Amino acid sequence: MSHPSPLVQELLNQRCEDMPKGSKPIIIPTIESNLSVLDGWEAPLNYANIAKTFNFKNYHQTIAFVNAVTWLANKEDHHPKICFDYNSCEITLTTHSAKGLTMNDMIMAAKINALLD
Repeated sequence: MSHPSPLVQELLNQRCEDMPKGSKPIIIPTIESNLSVLDGWEAPLNYANIAKTFNFKNYHQTIAFVNAVTWLANKEDHHPKICFDYNSCEITLTTHSAKGLTMNDMIMAAKINALLD
């Protein structure tokens, strides 16, 4: 197991914050900086969200992962879109109240990745 980068460790140490309606999304350079250390997460050209597909050996592993993500989402009060099949799960993160990406999305991406470390 490798040690996370300082930026990933910083994200792992943070908690998601309440984002009232009208909150501002983070800027593209901040998104790019975070994505450079968040293995496998990608943003579309409009930077409205980030997504990653996780692959598993079987349905049981997939569902165990989905359950872990839902537990984390409730703990952080930041809920991703989760789409899953027999051996894969796609997670999409965005902050609806900011109409884009916030640090909450980056925190969740880091914590979701850490579930499999």
